[in-house]
Amino acid sequence: MGEFIITDKAVQSKLSKGEYLTNDDLNNIENKEALLKVLQEEKERNLKSITFNISYEKELKFLQTELVKLQAWLAKNNKRVAVLFEGRDAAGKGGAIKRFTEHLNPRSMRVVALSKPTDTEKGQWFFRRYIKELPNPGEILFFDRSWYNRAVVEPVMGFCSDEEYQKFMRQVTEFEHMLFEDGVVLIKFWFSIAKDEQDKRFNSRRGNPLKQWKLSPVDEKGQELWEKYTYYKEQMFARTHTNFSPWTIVKTNNKKQARLESIRHVLSRFEYEGKDDAAAVVLPDPNVVMKFHRSMYQID
Repeated sequence: MGEFIITDKAVQSKLSKGEYLTNDDLNNIENKEALLKVLQEEKERNLKSITFNISYEKELKFLQTELVKLQAWLAKNNKRVAVLFEGRDAAGKGGAIKRFTEHLNPRSMRVVALSKPTDTEKGQWFFRRYIKELPNPGEILFFDRSWYNRAVVEPVMGFCSDEEYQKFMRQVTEFEHMLFEDGVVLIKFWFSIAKDEQDKRFNSRRGNPLKQWKLSPVDEKGQELWEKYTYYKEQMFARTHTNFSPWTIVKTNNKKQARLESIRHVLSRFEYEGKDDAAAVVLPDPNVVMKFHRSMYQID
């Protein structure tokens, strides 16, 4: 029996990256022995994937149970919580919000994803349309992008002037300090994704008719304008990371891990009833979730 060598470079590349093979890939394998080797590797990888997914689903259920307990405590104590999800396109913000909210009571929870401002809103103070969405007593709110559009996306894409951008950067920390003083708990997430992972997710969306709606012209520019996004992201961190409203960075190359750890971070912020009886660890992994620091290594 000959050496089990796979000479097709595309197949070799996919195997080394842990990517799934297509029918065309299998047809490009030269001999039966090599094919059997690939199938065995695929079987082992599938078993690992199945094991991880079972563990993920179990852990997610435990953490979602804690979120239900947290929500009840927030409602009982009239707490106001706003969780902001920011990050590059395809970083997993929407998927994380879905897991946060999946089993929460809709009467004391909202998701806010504002479309572009109307002509009337453009003539108003920038923060006005966000103020009316802020949480009521006993409510937890999830912003799928927020006022920080003006800090990164808008200047990158040319949707605001430099004067508008600079005015926002001067005012935003004062705005957030007023929220802090008024008792609003503000949690700011930046979902961090590597450039190659973002490109892979864009390609997945292009090939999936059920996800193509997620891919906008702005998304398509994400790779081309990567460095420009990085510049404005760094400016945002440097000028808006404060003691009363810090940025929390979540590494999201592994989407499922990011969902679990971001939920843990929110849970860790509160001493709610029943927390001591949690069936899951409620402290986030510091290798995945971390507070922004100037010298920290960032994947994006």
